[in-house]
Amino acid sequence: MTEYNPRDLADLVIKPIITEKATLLLEENKYVFDVLPKATKPEIKAAIESLFEVKVTSVNTIRPPRKKRRVGRFIGHKPLYKRAIVTLEEGDSITLFPDL
Repeated sequence: MTEYNPRDLADLVIKPIITEKATLLLEENKYVFDVLPKATKPEIKAAIESLFEVKVTSVNTIRPPRKKRRVGRFIGHKPLYKRAIVTLEEGDSITLFPDL
């Protein structure tokens, strides 16, 4: 397995996604994260394992098509993004909502 620089791995994961669909996936021990578009599946796996100290069994990625955005008479595109659905091993979990 390839060794990755832990400082570079921390920058790959942007933020966790908290939507209705993502909270339904939590029951299946799956977590959804926004990641950089250039991130690969092995890099995402290594980043999640090093950041949260859990064991990842699989990583699925989604790159939706670009959407048009209009401001006045100018037409552009929304920025590209990539989402990763990470499945954890049985018994592992990530605390997204720490006790306040």
